[in-house]
Amino acid sequence: MLSDHFKPLQNLKLIKMKVAVVGVTGLVGTVMCEVLKEHNFPISEFLPIASSRSVGKKVEYDGKSHTIISMEAGVAAKPDIAIFSAGGSVSKEWAPKFAEVGTTVVDNSSAWRMDPTKKLIVPEINASELTEEDKIIANPNCSTIQMVLALAPLHTSYGIKRLVISTYQSITGTGVKAVHQFESERDGKTLSESEMAYQHPIFNNCLPHCDVFLDNEYTKEEMKLVHETRKILGDDSLKITATAVRVPVQGGHSESVNVEFKKAYEVEEVKQLLKNTEGIIVQNENDKFNYPMPLFSKDRDEVFVGRIRRDDSAENALNMWIVADNLRKGAATNAVQIATYLVENKLVGLSKVS
Repeated sequence: MLSDHFKPLQNLKLIKMKVAVVGVTGLVGTVMCEVLKEHNFPISEFLPIASSRSVGKKVEYDGKSHTIISMEAGVAAKPDIAIFSAGGSVSKEWAPKFAEVGTTVVDNSSAWRMDPTKKLIVPEINASELTEEDKIIANPNCSTIQMVLALAPLHTSYGIKRLVISTYQSITGTGVKAVHQFESERDGKTLSESEMAYQHPIFNNCLPHCDVFLDNEYTKEEMKLVHETRKILGDDSLKITATAVRVPVQGGHSESVNVEFKKAYEVEEVKQLLKNTEGIIVQNENDKFNYPMPLFSKDRDEVFVGRIRRDDSAENALNMWIVADNLRKGAATNAVQIATYLVENKLVGLSKVS
């Protein structure tokens, strides 16, 4: 659903763009196409790209059938923008090849996020850092995007000292295989070990395990929240700890975030700051049972924030509950917003209609 906060491009008839979606057949790739269409992105030529097993198959975009092409063909076509959602190894190999022919790549994998030479962008926070020289731009992790959107105005006002994060992440963050496992278990079907996305059942279960375990006993997902948050907010001094949990939900990711500030704050002032933040909807009416839930964030572009309350166990501490559709603002919408900023600010190769 098109967010009221999203500002469509102006003078669309004057712009024509050759746009590639890499990983077009995946969960995020499919949503990328939906968001591009919903947001009226000015595409004169649509290039769907996927792995070799999908080349030659058809996908629909804007009411027309398009043939999926190979990576090599995609590079040869020299698109203005290529939006990647095909995994880190694919991005590492192919994003530089697209960049070499002048394409601006917006990459949704973890491949480039912590590369010091690449920008990690949430448009409402730091799109102004982008320049015409940025040919590979990193889209942050889904759970990071929704959280930093809420944290950024608070960090500016009060200075964040420490974050304690617990995430409750949708199975859609793992991909099609996880959705198939969930639906099969729900329907009482037996799966082989190779058909399972997770090491345990996910239906009626919670797994304290998102992504792979690292040497420090945290998961990669948990450490993404640490490193990416510091990079986006531009503050390496932030103390952050996280626990990421996979839950049997398809609507979006939820996060319980405990924030300790350097300065004193007022709860009502925090609520007002969040209400005034582009892309955020505050749902904080406890008497009406109005609080964010993944069921109602599904297919929405906004980030929902609620359960905003003082933490009396620590000085200048606050609790929040943050929810967003991980396939949209957590991935596709954020990437399209980056692409939109590039077009609006003439940072990509545009050819004008005569």
